[in-house]
Amino acid sequence: MTKNFPFFGSVSGQQLGPLEQQLLQEMWTRRSATVRELVEDGKITQAYTTVMTTLDRLYKKRFLDRVAEGRAFRYSPRQTPEELCRGAAVEGIRQLLGSSDESSLPLSYLVEALSAHDAQLLDELQLLVERKRRELKKLE
Repeated sequence: MTKNFPFFGSVSGQQLGPLEQQLLQEMWTRRSATVRELVEDGKITQAYTTVMTTLDRLYKKRFLDRVAEGRAFRYSPRQTPEELCRGAAVEGIRQLLGSSDESSLPLSYLVEALSAHDAQLLDELQLLVERKRRELKKLE
């Protein structure tokens, strides 16, 4: 079963195609794999060279790490799905906050989106803000 992640399609300005998404998902499941292991498994139906090229692209986009293993590479994810999702969310919020000279305007967009999605999220946001304020006061 493939879980859709909200950052697929655009992460830090990088587009991920369907095969890139599928391979990244498979790498999270396996933790590491070579091209041959992915192709021989049968879940990935593309040609060996297509998988090799796509994994190389994910490596160059900094989604995967790789180490030489004989004449091949063993690939592994650089981040967990949660870390990648967090990074994409933080980047999106940074872009939102930088989209206006008036700092309260983007915040009002965020509050509007939260309330439209789930009014309880506003209460959770308030608790998070209060917790962060207490943490910052301790640092003073």
